[in-house]
Amino acid sequence: MQEIILSGEWLAITGRTLAVSGIALAVAVLLGLPAGLALAVSRRFPARRMVLTIIHTGMAQPPVVVGLVVALSLFRGGPLGFLGWMYTVPGMVIAQTVIALPLVIGLTAAGVAQLDPNLVMQLRSLGASSVQLGVLLLRQAKLSVLAAVMAGFGGALSEVGAVMMVGGNIRGQTRVLTTAVVQYTRQGHFEAAVLLGLVLLTIAFAINFVFTRLQQGAAK
Repeated sequence: MQEIILSGEWLAITGRTLAVSGIALAVAVLLGLPAGLALAVSRRFPARRMVLTIIHTGMAQPPVVVGLVVALSLFRGGPLGFLGWMYTVPGMVIAQTVIALPLVIGLTAAGVAQLDPNLVMQLRSLGASSVQLGVLLLRQAKLSVLAAVMAGFGGALSEVGAVMMVGGNIRGQTRVLTTAVVQYTRQGHFEAAVLLGLVLLTIAFAINFVFTRLQQGAAK
């Protein structure tokens, strides 16, 4: 543990963890909020029930399966192999995005679907554009939207199986807090594992504390 502290390795691992999970969450939110909104509003979409079933299945997808699929896609012979992202940070971002995206879509769709159905008609009758309509609906469902963001962040930050498969847990390159805890535990370096575990819990608590305060403020 002393080596990790003195060398500053834990800071590098923590920074890499925040970068990977932060980018993955940003991508999941940018894609997931509009997708969830569209699923909630487009009630006449023929395949809507099937799409929602797929999204709900994705919310409970095993991370190791995500890791396998992403890894097969990123390997040299895979469809995304030309990117050269296997065992890299961008590859880990893809894996975490795939995990977080269904959570954001599903919870956003559920939150917007609970709004008064007449609200959409009223807003459209007032001349609201598609963008304005989307923004207003998301504001009305802001508690659910914040819950969706919190769930997406939690799914990305706590993930270990997929990022280990895709990133390879390479020291100084792709090692993040979750994979480092697993690595040091396997090696019998329990003090180092506990230290990094506490760092991970502190990050999760701090960010969720901020989200909770925002959620409580939005409920007033």
